[in-house]
Amino acid sequence: METAQVTFAVRGETSPGEVIAVVGSCEALGSWNSQNATILHPDGSDGNTWTTTVFVPKGAVSMYRYLKGFFLQSKSAGGPCQVIVNMWETHQQPRMMSPTASHQTIDDGQFGIHNGVNCVDSGWLTCQTEIRLRLHHSKMPPVSITKKKYKRSRFRIKLTLEGFEEEDEDEEEGVHSPLSLHKETTTLEISMISANGYKSRHSQPECGYALEPSQWTEYSIHSMDPYNLELTFEFFEEDMSVHVVQGDGHPGYVGTACLLSSSFSESGKDYGVATLPIMGRNSRQTIGKVRVDYLVITPIQGLQCDMSSSFTKYWKKRRTLNVGHRGAGSTHAAKHQRVRENTIASFKSAANHGAAYVEFDVHLSKDAVPIVYHDLTCCISTKKKNDKKSLELIEVPVKDLTFDQLQLLKLVHATAIKEYDDNDLLDEEEEIDEHQPFPSLSQIFQAIPEHVGFNIELKWICQSKDGSWDGNLSSYFNMNTFLDTILSCILQKGGKRRIVFSCFDPDICTMVRRKQNKYPILFLTQGISEKYSELMDIRCQTTQIAISFAQSENILGISGHTEELLKNLSYIGDAQSKGLVVFSWGDDNNEHEIRRKLREQGIDGLIYDSICEEQGEQNIFQVEEQHTLQEVITDETRKSSSCSCYSYSIPCSMIPCGASKDRIGSAESDSGLSSS
Repeated sequence: METAQVTFAVRGETSPGEVIAVVGSCEALGSWNSQNATILHPDGSDGNTWTTTVFVPKGAVSMYRYLKGFFLQSKSAGGPCQVIVNMWETHQQPRMMSPTASHQTIDDGQFGIHNGVNCVDSGWLTCQTEIRLRLHHSKMPPVSITKKKYKRSRFRIKLTLEGFEEEDEDEEEGVHSPLSLHKETTTLEISMISANGYKSRHSQPECGYALEPSQWTEYSIHSMDPYNLELTFEFFEEDMSVHVVQGDGHPGYVGTACLLSSSFSESGKDYGVATLPIMGRNSRQTIGKVRVDYLVITPIQGLQCDMSSSFTKYWKKRRTLNVGHRGAGSTHAAKHQRVRENTIASFKSAANHGAAYVEFDVHLSKDAVPIVYHDLTCCISTKKKNDKKSLELIEVPVKDLTFDQLQLLKLVHATAIKEYDDNDLLDEEEEIDEHQPFPSLSQIFQAIPEHVGFNIELKWICQSKDGSWDGNLSSYFNMNTFLDTILSCILQKGGKRRIVFSCFDPDICTMVRRKQNKYPILFLTQGISEKYSELMDIRCQTTQIAISFAQSENILGISGHTEELLKNLSYIGDAQSKGLVVFSWGDDNNEHEIRRKLREQGIDGLIYDSICEEQGEQNIFQVEEQHTLQEVITDETRKSSSCSCYSYSIPCSMIPCGASKDRIGSAESDSGLSSS
């Protein structure tokens, strides 16, 4: 194939060691793989203009984007280059070129600005690890002082990093060796979240920040060498004049607590709590202890995220979307439903009644197969299927059964133990495949039409304020392994389907945002509720702090509990004014009048059971696609055709319908649907 020599030019500021690179659809531009991106080089005149020359297919259309990041040599001889993406362009329509001349120069102006629109996003974890350290009052105050002298003191805390004990003897002044770049890519950021908002900082005051009972304080550390760090918490009295030591360079300094990051790998856990002694300023005595909540986030193993598209923060505003709860509705909340929830049959039923999305829960079987089922446990019977005699029901964690074992079960809901409701067991003995519980996630992708979006709730255990755990499961999977397995399946099978994740666990939300660059996530929150017990985690306790958390983690939005939203309808507009998308869930959504009220407030999505009661609904995405086809009709055909009909639900049968075109708008792709 004949090639053209194309010189790219773009302007942008970078930090030390950071470069600008270009990645695109053709092989010469890395085939959307960040690891194969082409580095641009700074122009000698001002240092902010970056250029490179690449040979690309002549006359062929190629799409591309720019990124900022670090390109690191592998520590092992002959190993592949390691690329950290700090920032990248995420316009729905990438930059495009089709060079016809043998030599061509493309000046793309400012990094991040395309067609007059500035659209960039932070990167995801490619080869670096992220460590989160948190101080909070969820269960108890994080700092406990035993020394009487400081019993009534309030403290400010500062975190400092040390590490990289090895030395690079060949490092020259001004030259960035692989080791020096590894050092530069270690970063520390602090965020503070409360119901009143959030703050995010890349630096700390000399004496740190004070802890507040209603505040969640979190330190984020990115490192290429995550298990060779010394993390030191320095403690200062908030009233620094109380115990001043003559000649002290830091007034109010009390002591330190040290945490070695190697302890995380040694424990084999990616989340937990470390209790550290606080050593007094003379380092000879302990004055108290500090509880540090930790979370380790690693890149998805065995999968490279491509850069062709991103919907992590993109949402096209349209009328409220109908989302089928567990498909056609919860079997146990809507007794009139004869289609079992979370089955292929249920999802198809919801799709046939115009659901824009179907919502379902995903977790893992014992042999790590992503499966669709709501509860963390299930009740199984020891009887044979055709035995109509007395039953003995046993509650079993789903995670303790393999996928094949789950396929053999004749089961009932966990509440059957208390309610003695064995109707499910006495139904038809031979269910057809589409009505069988525990379908695999792969089966759902294959069986449900691609125009139906998936709202995938990632099932994880939550702890209540009283100390109890969901399903009485105080331990669960390794978080990284759990998510890597599910995300890999979805990233490989997602295609052009619209996909939105959700989860009640804020750490899962954070990890999904950091592990991949394509699909958005909503933070599920029950808020203040009379129906459900209060959760232990501060971030889960009110809708207001959930909004702050979503902003702080830069995720798509929240999925709020209708019970609290109805008492505070202003929360919907407040969240949307902060750039967040708002869904709602809860039994109240099954009432038509309540759905009408929430739609009037402009809510983005409604998750409810009675989706099949809607009459004459058609999938909104299909409607938009049909109207997009109408828009390509020539002007002459437009003039010769007239129609006064207008409906969101039933598209005009005549082509084209100008009125519908004006109201529906363009069918620009949104979450989970490629721009093609």
